[in-house]
Amino acid sequence: MMSITKLDMPERKNIVLLAADIWGMCLMTVREILPEKGTVLTVQPLILFQMPNSISLSPKKMQLKKYTVEKTESEWKQQLSSDEYRILRQKGTEYPHTGEFNLHFEQGSYHCKACNAKLFESQNKFESGCGWPSFDQAVEGAIEYIRDTSYGMIRTETVCANCGGHLGHVFNDGPRETTGQRYCINSLSIGFDPS
Repeated sequence: MMSITKLDMPERKNIVLLAADIWGMCLMTVREILPEKGTVLTVQPLILFQMPNSISLSPKKMQLKKYTVEKTESEWKQQLSSDEYRILRQKGTEYPHTGEFNLHFEQGSYHCKACNAKLFESQNKFESGCGWPSFDQAVEGAIEYIRDTSYGMIRTETVCANCGGHLGHVFNDGPRETTGQRYCINSLSIGFDPS
């Protein structure tokens, strides 16, 4: 099965991204119109990954989901700092290598900053060099996976299954000797409980 999608980038009107979803594999090509050179077509995969079969990719279903912890946006703004709100509720990202838990390797567990649900164990944390806290496995049932097509990419977003707070993304470039997954998580979306 194959589907091709044109991805708009309003901030760069001279670039057209074409994404082809071929049997769960995502390939992207770029067509850039340069005034001095004309149209340049790059025919190479920019992103290539396979979606796990167990992940639901229906954005409409995800938007309608009811979470155990639900609050109004006003209540979230009162509870969270402005940066935490931007990341957890507006799907923001902190700058790489700036987060409190990027190079944090104490024993304990990591929980959702919005609702305190346990998300990750310290034994699953590793140094990936990407600039964000990285884990190769989440606590079972703690994470919800959503197809994310923002910014001209196709990725898998991770949100807290208890409150729907945005955590980061999961990629298939983690340690091969364990799960092969890399949960790339914003420090501002999590807290730490020492064991």
